[in-house]
Amino acid sequence: MHVPRLYIPQSLATGETLVLDERAAHHIRQVLRLGPGAAIRVFDGAGSEYHASLLEVQRARVSVEIGTAYTSNTESSLNITLAQGIPRGDRMDFIVQKAVELGVSLIQPLWMERSQTRARGERLEKRMRHWRRVMINACEQCGRSTLPGIDSPAGFTSWLDTGLTADTRILLNPDAGTTLTGLEPPQSSILLLVGPEGGISDSEQSRAGRAGFTSIALGPRVLRTETASLAVLAVLQSLWGDFR
Repeated sequence: MHVPRLYIPQSLATGETLVLDERAAHHIRQVLRLGPGAAIRVFDGAGSEYHASLLEVQRARVSVEIGTAYTSNTESSLNITLAQGIPRGDRMDFIVQKAVELGVSLIQPLWMERSQTRARGERLEKRMRHWRRVMINACEQCGRSTLPGIDSPAGFTSWLDTGLTADTRILLNPDAGTTLTGLEPPQSSILLLVGPEGGISDSEQSRAGRAGFTSIALGPRVLRTETASLAVLAVLQSLWGDFR
């Protein structure tokens, strides 16, 4: 029997009684339509997960009792950062959701030459809050108990200048002569760079090459940015991660 999972953004301990925040309470009342006594699982986003049961479900208050700790082995063995050129519309929502399901550790949105108009101020903060909600929902659905990170969007050039530490740096380029199977297995971490619609410009490719990125292709077809990102993540998990 499927047991619903909820993210609770605070430390958890067996025997505690907690009142859920509005997001989680709404999910219990309006989406799952659960009542008192229903079994759920709760996690804190830092790796801890617990059995729990609903104590009360009211319009103004939903509370849970925390039970015993639960061990889940859903985190990927690969440490992957996805540096994603921000696409138009809601494509970034889809990328964030599926990247979480595929085990990514961190998402770095990037403003690139072919990205849409940059968001700033309150509009940017609203977008970040939305992406974080998408990430939380994906973790609740797929079984992850550790929330990946999502950094504030950065300009491509300034991001390259921050000092990248990943030992394996991959740039997706449909014109490349190398595929993922031609790369050596990563020693520690992987940094995957994918452009927005229209791909990465020639000048950005040159800068990335100087920063240690290896260009790879995914076969003869040109993929949409949201397809390409997720295809590469799936292949990485198949080659070196937990899809094996």
